[in-house]
Amino acid sequence: MIDKLNGKLPQAVLNELPLVMEKFGISNSTRLSHFLSQVAHESGNFKFVNENLNYGAKGLMGIFKKYFPTQALATAYERKPEKIANKVYASRMGNGDEASGEGYKFRGRGYIQLTGKDNYKAFSDFIGEDCVANPDLVATKYPLTSAAFFFHKNKLWDICDKGHSHEIVTAVTKRVNGGIIGLDDRIKHFEEYNNLLA
Repeated sequence: MIDKLNGKLPQAVLNELPLVMEKFGISNSTRLSHFLSQVAHESGNFKFVNENLNYGAKGLMGIFKKYFPTQALATAYERKPEKIANKVYASRMGNGDEASGEGYKFRGRGYIQLTGKDNYKAFSDFIGEDCVANPDLVATKYPLTSAAFFFHKNKLWDICDKGHSHEIVTAVTKRVNGGIIGLDDRIKHFEEYNNLLA
């Protein structure tokens, strides 16, 4: 299957793919098509491996309204990604409080954003390398593997195994995204990979 993807995926993805397929039992074209279509969408076609937290005040009040209920508070944090991450990810997902700096340290990395100290720890235990001590490994060495770990942890392979329909792509998307943002693009990617790999 990997040979069919030569020239269709970045070389870094192709290099990591054999490990991912072996470690996560991606043994058929249906699983691989679902996985690659979601990862391609989530990462802007395998371009983004770090969460972009460079929000203006308006963006903060829209996306993180719970944490930035007032214009004054949002203005104090706007365009300060480290401060934003430390606030919105404080005291949850295993992170310490805002002053600990762990919100930014364990911000989203990888093709499907692995976020929070607990998730970094679980991924480290699974992969056998300490990504808590060196979180950048998720972005540099394991962007695809961490995305497959997300699929594994959230039992997405079971949904993938149900077939090729748009309904199944929608079900996978809801688990990945929490909604159906970008569904048309995900379906388009799925059809491309499925036709290529079948």
